Amino acid sequence: MFESVQNGNAEYWATGFFILAVMGLCAFMVGASSLLGGRSHGISKSLPFESGIVGAGSARQRFSVKFYLVAMLFVIFDIEAVFLFAWALVIRDVGWTGFWGAAVFIFILLAGLIYDSRSGALDWAPQTRAAGKSGS
Repeated sequence: MFESVQNGNAEYWATGFFILAVMGLCAFMVGASSLLGGRSHGISKSLPFESGIVGAGSARQRFSVKFYLVAMLFVIFDIEAVFLFAWALVIRDVGWTGFWGAAVFIFILLAGLIYDSRSGALDWAPQTRAAGKSGS
């Protein structure tokens, strides 16, 4: 053991000892909690925890596609913000070429947002024809 320490492998021994100590400590804590912890079985213990709210309905409900669509649109426009932040950091270095490149980028994304809005991707409920219908 001392030969390897003298050969310059001390950091490997220290790292290995640290990993073993952490694993031993974790095993000790898990074992101690299972031995010393109280056990109570009941119907409330077998239910999934829903942030303190009593679960209602089945977990096999269908989600509307609108949730996934809005999530995808959020990711797309969030990535836009990342690109614009990077552009804002170097605006003085890139000059007018960078400005016009960013302007075209913003215009394309604005056109996409207008298209999403007009195609109904951002509407939560379908449009109803309230105007022009009679009560009879």
